Amino acid sequence: MVFKIFKRTKDVKRDKKAKEILPYVRWKIKKECLEMILESSKSAYPKEFAGLLRAEGETITEVILLPGTVQGDAHAIFNFAMLPIDYTIVGTVHSHPSYSSKPSPADLHLFSKHGRIHIIVSRPYTMKSWRAYDWKGNHIEIEIIG
Repeated sequence: MVFKIFKRTKDVKRDKKAKEILPYVRWKIKKECLEMILESSKSAYPKEFAGLLRAEGETITEVILLPGTVQGDAHAIFNFAMLPIDYTIVGTVHSHPSYSSKPSPADLHLFSKHGRIHIIVSRPYTMKSWRAYDWKGNHIEIEIIG
């Protein structure tokens, strides 16, 4: 993720064009990473679990815990001032203490501002109770790999 203090109009157009291509990326996630997300979500219940997704190419390999993240009963607030300069961070993951993995309006706002891929896990925190979304909030498929 590149941070710029000032954006020229040309840069904004180029960034939007790059994001338009991203839904066609065939994302994958390592099974052990997904299992860690599910277990962390389960142990954080009834609060939300939240983290950042790190990838090698198109494969999500690990979750980064951001210092200063606030985890509440119905929210998780990232302290993006603590975000390291790390170009391998591609998105976010968080849990819902309910049975719905549908993004809220606050989730959609987060998706549009930070990252290209986002995962929401919900109760009962199993391999079947999570969904992935692109930066616009569109559901996308992620392949689980060994």
